[in-house]
Amino acid sequence: MSTTTIAPQLHDEAAIASIQNKIAGIIDDLIAQQPQVDTLTSEQRRGIIARYSSVLEGNFIYWMTAASIAAKCEDVREILGENLFEECRDAHPHMLRKFAIAAHAFPTDIDALSINDELTAVRLFLGKLQAVQSVLTMAFFEGWIQRFMAYLADLAKAQGSTEMEYTDVHGVCDITHTAELYRALALEMAANPVAPNQNLFEGVEVLRTLVVAILQGPKQAAA
Repeated sequence: MSTTTIAPQLHDEAAIASIQNKIAGIIDDLIAQQPQVDTLTSEQRRGIIARYSSVLEGNFIYWMTAASIAAKCEDVREILGENLFEECRDAHPHMLRKFAIAAHAFPTDIDALSINDELTAVRLFLGKLQAVQSVLTMAFFEGWIQRFMAYLADLAKAQGSTEMEYTDVHGVCDITHTAELYRALALEMAANPVAPNQNLFEGVEVLRTLVVAILQGPKQAAA
């Protein structure tokens, strides 16, 4: 995946639209990489759900919090705070745990360790507290999650599950979350421009690698 640097003055609507188009292309590519559900074994289906759950349950709120800490714009912190409020108020990690258990896909230590390197890379990136890059990374993630929900639900149904609260909720709410995060991106880019020598898509790149590892396993992601 090629790196892209956005000049610091480009925080207008055209620049945001260009960034959104690039992210949409990355998400389209990830969706195209999803193995057909009916070609997977039960263990392969379980593995995808388990790796996803291993990442999301214990990390999403942490990642969004990191982006909020990094943000320099008060309006951006408010947008991210609303997202975090909803995650905590509605106990989204609990929804995900119920979903994984019902699909007989609760993560094991092997599932968690299989994507440890890719997950660590995302954590270390967010630890840099780069405001614009962090907000864009979360916008990308919310956009991918929203597109991924139907596939995740199909995996669970093939596992015999009828527990779909998590996928039903996130298939809807993440549309709004994604739009709000792009609004936050525009605000943060205006208040805190990215330096010309910085890669705006650094976080997107490392998170994309983690998503591929969730879908296909770490060997395929590294290939």
